Amino acid sequence: MIQALTDPSWIEAMQEELLQFKLQKVWTLVDLPKGKRAIGTKWVYKNKKDKRGIVVRKRQDWLHKVMQRDDGIVISQDKYVADILKKFDFITVKTASTPIKTNKALNKDEEAKDVDVHLYRSMIRSLMYLIASRPDIMFVVCACARFQVTPKTSHLHAVKRIFRYLKGQSKLGLWYPRDSPFNFKALSDNDYAGASLDRKSTTGGCQFLGKRLISWQCKKQTIVANSITEAEYVAAANCCGHVLWIQNQMLDYGFNFMNTKIYIDNESTICIVKNPVFHYKTKHIEIRHHFIKDSYEKKLIQVIKIHTDHNVADLLTNAFDVSSDEFRVKTGSCKVNAARQDLVLLGES
Repeated sequence: MIQALTDPSWIEAMQEELLQFKLQKVWTLVDLPKGKRAIGTKWVYKNKKDKRGIVVRKRQDWLHKVMQRDDGIVISQDKYVADILKKFDFITVKTASTPIKTNKALNKDEEAKDVDVHLYRSMIRSLMYLIASRPDIMFVVCACARFQVTPKTSHLHAVKRIFRYLKGQSKLGLWYPRDSPFNFKALSDNDYAGASLDRKSTTGGCQFLGKRLISWQCKKQTIVANSITEAEYVAAANCCGHVLWIQNQMLDYGFNFMNTKIYIDNESTICIVKNPVFHYKTKHIEIRHHFIKDSYEKKLIQVIKIHTDHNVADLLTNAFDVSSDEFRVKTGSCKVNAARQDLVLLGES
């Protein structure tokens, strides 16, 4: 343990893992029952290079490939994608241009046949590992994960479509350019009443250091919003919470990112944040979400209007088509030749 604490790579890996646990709300802290002892865990990290000099970090079956280039860094899990495609026998299937049908939401489909729950959950678990470097599938994976109790044939077909999409987009990864301004900004979005089961809205948010995507979220809201404005405001408050957490983390490294810009595509939400007496739009919103107004008044954040077509966070709340112009505008997708392969890279333009 003493040796590990002096290894920057080990420390970085642990911080990355703990951040994901916090954002995904993996842990719930409770008091230890009287007379019981906590069970410890042991994770082993190991860095190595392949034949091409690419740094590979592996923990169990989670594989990240970090390719260092003159103009930046590529992070992908293409080998892991190949492994799960082989595991679930998707090597020879036809590809899909979208991870989910863009015009059809998932529902309970109670009249349909049940499917093998163990297979369904195994496929979902495999995909959950992948969203650490693939924000393009986060929305649909979270949507499919809601049906793990009694999955039906339609749900299994939806999961299979994700795998067919991955087969066609197996090289997609995250692009971190070397030449990028070191400023901090965030984008927030919401899909009003998008959850078919209970009509709750879906919150989406992402945070950038310059052009480098460092964090992203997709989460069903805990409330049933009475209006689009309320749903957008709750989404903005959620994004603000992540911004404040990152601000505090960066202070430890000597970087002050106060007055961070949060881009929102809803004018009413911006008005509520800026104007505390905007009562007729706020009377149904729970008090716990109003901390964003306090953050704005303390100049910890700014709220700025952005056109929906340029809101990257929209990709975390809706289905999309990677071949569309809208997708390219929002992600700044580009193709470069790296290690003799074309990689489609996600990064803000």
